[in-house]
Amino acid sequence: MGEQSHPTLDHQLGQLRLGQERPFWRHADRSAARAIAAGVPFSWVVGDEVYGNDRRLRVWLEQQERPHVRAIRSTETLWAWVAGQGPVPVPAKDLATAADGWQRLSAGAGSKGERVYDWARWRLCRLQEQPWDHWLLVRRKISNPEELAYYVVFGPADTSLQSLAQVAGQRWRIEECFEAAKQEVGLADYEVRSWHGWYRHITLSMLALAFLAVMRVKINAEKGAPDPENFYQLPSVCRRSAGSLPASN
Repeated sequence: MGEQSHPTLDHQLGQLRLGQERPFWRHADRSAARAIAAGVPFSWVVGDEVYGNDRRLRVWLEQQERPHVRAIRSTETLWAWVAGQGPVPVPAKDLATAADGWQRLSAGAGSKGERVYDWARWRLCRLQEQPWDHWLLVRRKISNPEELAYYVVFGPADTSLQSLAQVAGQRWRIEECFEAAKQEVGLADYEVRSWHGWYRHITLSMLALAFLAVMRVKINAEKGAPDPENFYQLPSVCRRSAGSLPASN
């Protein structure tokens, strides 16, 4: 995610499960490679467990020197340095129990205020080369400390925990963007039998949403509305879906 990027572009990899002519992760790296070649500005790549659990995709992004924060399942094994044992593969949930230095940080603003959680990280044992490093990032719910979320991180070695929390929180903006696309331009309303048919529908839907996003920013700027960058939380350009976006938590 970058300051000049758009969540739909950043998450263009979403739902690439239709195509069977190539392995799933190859569709994902092809889309990312196209974005890189086109000069799409972004600082971080984020994704849910579908992408985070794919080690080949993670390695490919590292080879491209693209920082990423990817959600992973609790049982995902990661190499970590354990006292008395050296580098060993350990499930993410076991590393989380040994993590310390928890900090209460905001993952970004939501419709009900700041999304505040407890965060911690554990340095992973990888062949790090400056200026890069690897971590397991853990998010803990304040009201229910047993509820944890896990992320594998590759990024600049001097990245702060606060920055990682902010990057991980960008996924909510992506989900809000997809909800807007489903409700306003029919992103999920398709019946196709091929990758090409699906890709055409998704591309046209994204183009329509981009047009509405630009129009929304212009209209709200003329009306003196709040920060245009938060247009996902502003009234919809489409009257039929105004106020239909789900509340974020």
